[in-house]
Amino acid sequence: MELQLTQTAIDLGIVITDSEASLTFYRDLLGMNHEGDMPMPIGGGGTMHRLRCGDTLIKLVKFNDVPSNRPMGGGIPGATGYRYFTIHVANVEDVMANCEAAGVKIVIPVREARPGVTIGMVADPDGNIVEFVRYAG
Repeated sequence: MELQLTQTAIDLGIVITDSEASLTFYRDLLGMNHEGDMPMPIGGGGTMHRLRCGDTLIKLVKFNDVPSNRPMGGGIPGATGYRYFTIHVANVEDVMANCEAAGVKIVIPVREARPGVTIGMVADPDGNIVEFVRYAG
């Protein structure tokens, strides 16, 4: 069987603990377009903040009762499962400098991961890792 895709990007759901902190990071600092909010019909209720990053929809979910479990520490090799997501940008150095100036935790400073590939990684307000990458060429 082959997937019969109906859009060119995935939607990513991130459960958050603090709406304002997450919106400040994703909307204000990274510049994602806040398309709006909607009630979250599962998990005891809450709010889904919908932000657009290119063709991808980032769904920040703030439940009324915040789950007690937190992301596993240890960076990318710290556990199995979803560990980070990548945003392709032309200005990795600028993005990382803005994050650092805003007090965002730097997980991996700007560096060349392999010839022609520059990366930097930060932690969002809940400790989820966001990677920025630029490919030469």
